[in-house]
Amino acid sequence: MNIVLAGAGSIARKHLSSLKNIPYAKVVSLVAGNEAEAKEVAAANDIPHWTLDLAEALAIPGVDCAILCTPTPMHADQAVQVMKAGKHVLVEIPMGMSLEESRMICEVQKETDLTAMVAHTRRFNPPHQWIHQQLKEGKLHLHHLVVETLFHRRTNKSALGVERNWSDHLLWHHACHSVDLFAWQTGEPIIKRWAQQGPVSKIIGVPLDMTIGLKSTSNKLCTVALSFNNEGPLGSWFRYICEEGTFKVRYNDMTNGWDKPVDYDWQGVSDNGIELQDREFFEAIKEKRTPEASADSCFITMENLHKLEYVAHN
Repeated sequence: MNIVLAGAGSIARKHLSSLKNIPYAKVVSLVAGNEAEAKEVAAANDIPHWTLDLAEALAIPGVDCAILCTPTPMHADQAVQVMKAGKHVLVEIPMGMSLEESRMICEVQKETDLTAMVAHTRRFNPPHQWIHQQLKEGKLHLHHLVVETLFHRRTNKSALGVERNWSDHLLWHHACHSVDLFAWQTGEPIIKRWAQQGPVSKIIGVPLDMTIGLKSTSNKLCTVALSFNNEGPLGSWFRYICEEGTFKVRYNDMTNGWDKPVDYDWQGVSDNGIELQDREFFEAIKEKRTPEASADSCFITMENLHKLEYVAHN
């Protein structure tokens, strides 16, 4: 599987680390935003070619697919560019910054009949997968998913502390994870939603605080609190409140409501969510099937974000 990796930031480096565990995966070109970063990351990961031009990388003979880890505003146009070049694409979330951009990706996927997948990594983290199976088998019954997504990001810097010229977004990026996760875990349409946002930052240009509420057809609830003002550890915490008990998930760790570890039985080939996600992308290509988290199946998430944005503004 010959791969073009576009991006050289923190999430791109996580993909590179994961790809080293997949024997048939080979990154043949790295696309970056500046020459110094391109040279550094390519050399550190034994990537034979680097460029600042995505089209140049896609034109390399034998390229099968691209993984897009570029700035959010570039996702939709680049995903379309990859597919129109005849290559499969895995795009980091969000696939678009609007409903229109997301629809464009889905339409081009149908036109080209290529694999288009979105990096909804929470679907692949082992604890979330374990809970998904328990819910599917009727061993757990969800009442309420409560999520905290907390960062301290009052200046426009990346996770690596690098200044950037685009704005991260609590709704279209960070809430995207949780809205998708709730819909996936329940397997039900979201029938009610509400959202509130705090003041827009004069520095970053987006709200630094937000709250979201969702309700599914069987009255399951999801509450999401998001902040760029929080001092403390970064990331997301997921609390599944079920009839049978409470399960708190953070990456690969899971405890019960009393913070006692839950020893879930995991038999997967890896416990790395990004690696499992990337494997699903490659295997779907090889097997010529629709992947989990296909762009088309994730469009409902983008519709919900679109509606939440409207509610938050009104």
